[in-house]
Amino acid sequence: MPSMEAFFVFLQKNPFNMMLFGGAIATGAMLLWPLVMRPFRAGREVSVAEAVQLINRKDALVLDLRDTGEFEAGHITGARHIPEKQLAERLKDLEKFKGRSIIVACGSGTRSDVAVQVLRRNGFGESVSLSGGIGAWQQAGMPLDKR
Repeated sequence: MPSMEAFFVFLQKNPFNMMLFGGAIATGAMLLWPLVMRPFRAGREVSVAEAVQLINRKDALVLDLRDTGEFEAGHITGARHIPEKQLAERLKDLEKFKGRSIIVACGSGTRSDVAVQVLRRNGFGESVSLSGGIGAWQQAGMPLDKR
């Protein structure tokens, strides 16, 4: 393996080479991290297309976790608004939806994962997170209701 030895000699000649190599390894790891961690997430995620199918075919409830101002600026048609901070205390409001699929949406898809875990622990087994949140919904060209 003379080529591998030559590579290590090249790295050792200049500390800058080692830094560049380390940077390449670190950025590669950051790119792969979401793919590696996906199976370990407690709640399942759905894409915008899958969410539309759940809404149309299974009459899924959309639960919007964003603040009131964000919700009023535009939300998925028919979405129920429960701010993230109030979710635990307002679970009773959702009891009648226990048998239905629930799509949890936030601004970017990061806060909804935690809410899905809370819902699943409380018997809402069909809860899923909207991957990318309302931002992904808008980027896909889907309409928002501003009422």
